[in-house]
Amino acid sequence: MAHRERIHYEVTGRGPVLLIAQSGEGDAGRSVDLVGHLADRFTVVTYDRRGLSRSRPDDPAALAAPVSIRRHADDAAAVLRQVTDAPALMLGLSLGAAIGLHLLAEHPGTVGTLIAHEPIALRFLTPDAEAAARAQLESVRAAHRQDGWRAAAARVAAVLGIDPRDQETEPGITAFPFTDQRAANFEYFLTNDLAAALADTLTLDDVPGDARILPAVGQTSPPDGFDYLAAQALAAHRAVAAHPFPGGHNGNLTHPRAFARRVRELLAD
Repeated sequence: MAHRERIHYEVTGRGPVLLIAQSGEGDAGRSVDLVGHLADRFTVVTYDRRGLSRSRPDDPAALAAPVSIRRHADDAAAVLRQVTDAPALMLGLSLGAAIGLHLLAEHPGTVGTLIAHEPIALRFLTPDAEAAARAQLESVRAAHRQDGWRAAAARVAAVLGIDPRDQETEPGITAFPFTDQRAANFEYFLTNDLAAALADTLTLDDVPGDARILPAVGQTSPPDGFDYLAAQALAAHRAVAAHPFPGGHNGNLTHPRAFARRVRELLAD
C-alpha cells in the first residue's frame, strides 16, 4: 500500500496500532522477524522511509534532494493518518527514534507512547560527547566518499559497537544479504540520512514534557556510544531510568523474540 506521497507501508496483525521506525538502511522488510512476534497483540505498521526501496522517487532530482529528519517525521505522520485516527504506539530505533521524537514535537496527538531505542540525537549530548559523535559520523562519510558504501557500512557497525561476524543471535533469524536494493538503500542512508542526523537541531527541551516516552538501550551496547549516551540523556532529562533491551544497538534484528517480549511488557500499561 502507498499514500499519495509514495511512501510504502505495510499493516499486519490486530490490536492497538504500533508503528515501527527502523534504523539505518532498514525498510519495512527488515522488521519481519520482530513483526512476527508482535502481530498477535498489535496492528503493526512498518514502512519504507523516504528514499528507500519502494519509497524511492522516480525523478533523480527528487532522489538527490536533501530530506531532513523533520521531513521523515512528516512522512511517518502521514502514514499513521492512513491507518488510525487515534494516537498510535511507536517503536523508534536509532534514526527511527529521532523521527519519533520529532513526531511528538511537531505532530501532537499522533503518537501516544514512544519507545525511543538509542536515538541518533546529537544535540542531546554534552558538548564533548557531541563533538566526538560528529567526528565518528564524519569518519563514516569519509569512508563512503573514499572507498564506497561497503567500507562505510563496516565503519558504521564499528562506531555502533557491532561486529557482524561475531555477535550473539537468536536461532532462526532472517538473513538479509546485500542485494542491489539494499546497496541502494545504504547509499541513500549514507548520502542523505547521516547528513540529516548531523544537521538535526532537536534538543531535549524541544521534546514535549507531557509526552509518554520510554528511553531504551541495548544491554550489550557500548556505554560510551553516542546513541547509548543520547538515550541516557533523554532518560535523565525526564527523571526516569532507561529500559534495557536484549542485544545491542541492533537487538531488534539479532534478538527479535526477546526484543518483542520486552516491547509487549513495556506497552502492557
